[in-house]
Amino acid sequence: MKTIVVDDDQLSRKVVEEFVNRTESLTLVNSYSNAVDAINDLQNKKIDIDLIFLDVEMPEMTGIEFLKSLHSNPHVIIISAKEKYALEAFEYDVTDYILKPISYSRFFKAVSKVIKRSQTQTENSSFSENSDEIFIKKNSVFVRLSYNDILYVEALENYVIVNTYDEKYTIHFTMKAILNKLPMHKFKRVHRSFIVNINTIKGIEDNNVIIEMHEGKKLIPIGKSYKDKLMSDINLMTK
Repeated sequence: MKTIVVDDDQLSRKVVEEFVNRTESLTLVNSYSNAVDAINDLQNKKIDIDLIFLDVEMPEMTGIEFLKSLHSNPHVIIISAKEKYALEAFEYDVTDYILKPISYSRFFKAVSKVIKRSQTQTENSSFSENSDEIFIKKNSVFVRLSYNDILYVEALENYVIVNTYDEKYTIHFTMKAILNKLPMHKFKRVHRSFIVNINTIKGIEDNNVIIEMHEGKKLIPIGKSYKDKLMSDINLMTK
């Protein structure tokens, strides 16, 4: 897995670099002393990575701000001196949260989680590419849904709500996990709390996506960090 390290603490960064180099499944692509340089390289597509080891308390841009700015979906392991950021970090579906100073055994345990999650996502992605539907559990029954029936997905704490024309399905999933199960060419994340089926978009007004519902129009906000990616993905014609 192609890996980067983002940490302003030089000693901590060197330790993680050494651990990465000792781990056969990982390849160190780059190491950054600040989050600004890392996010610029990611957004300018200068690097393509699978896993980020990320500190939280950094100048200019914190680790949490870095997570908010990510457009791609790499795996993230937080390495921090403080536990207080863990709850907020897990809202962004980080794979693990390690407290400094770290041992190689704890490091390897976190990497193993990433590998397991990556394998599961690959299997799900392979299934999705050859299917036009998904099964969602409602109570004790698995309900078959066509991708075309899904209008948008909304985050609700540790759950997501899958909205169709006729019904809502609340399931215990993160936004990142549900996005990995949906075909990328049909579904786009437009906000920290919303994923939309681009085929259901009737218009874009100001900073909102307009979706036509049975009961009328639904306005879904577009997050600042997602707007450029959305506009580049749709077939946009301007003067």
